[in-house]
Amino acid sequence: MSNQGKKSGPAPDALDLLRADHDKVKSLFREFESLKGNDDEDERKAELVDEICYELTLHTMLEEEIFYPVVRAAIEDDDMMDEADVEHAGARELISQLEVMYPGDDHFDATVTVLGEEVAHHIDKEENDMFDAVRSAGIDLEDLGEQLAARKEELDVDLSSPPNAIDVIEPRDGSRRSPRPPN
Repeated sequence: MSNQGKKSGPAPDALDLLRADHDKVKSLFREFESLKGNDDEDERKAELVDEICYELTLHTMLEEEIFYPVVRAAIEDDDMMDEADVEHAGARELISQLEVMYPGDDHFDATVTVLGEEVAHHIDKEENDMFDAVRSAGIDLEDLGEQLAARKEELDVDLSSPPNAIDVIEPRDGSRRSPRPPN
């Protein structure tokens, strides 16, 4: 899984990489909160929510595919890992609601606020409890960081690529989301 194209400097530490994602998302939520109640900022609010949803989707996929399985195998705390899985499921549910909502819709701001609160709680538990357990478990954080960085790059390309024609024509799982209106 080592995709080492252009490597500059030491491998990223897995926890530093995840913490940087956390910081980015917290910053996006703070900016959104600063715009609440300002109807003149609906376009920026929509952009922020798109970015929040994208970043959280990318981050949760990384954790669920690579980080959590490694952590679950290395530590003896199924309760903590199960809670993290459930918190991710809750975030995915709110993200799916936000993907079809727009600023000005009933509960738009409230949904973003609740997602932000849930994510803040999740980040706090991860950075304090889980990251401490990971450090104590002796996991090779540089190797894990390389894996996470390589997969993040792959996912970023996959998630940001426009759908091909067949994806547009045939809805997945029998459902279809309406696209956001153009800016």
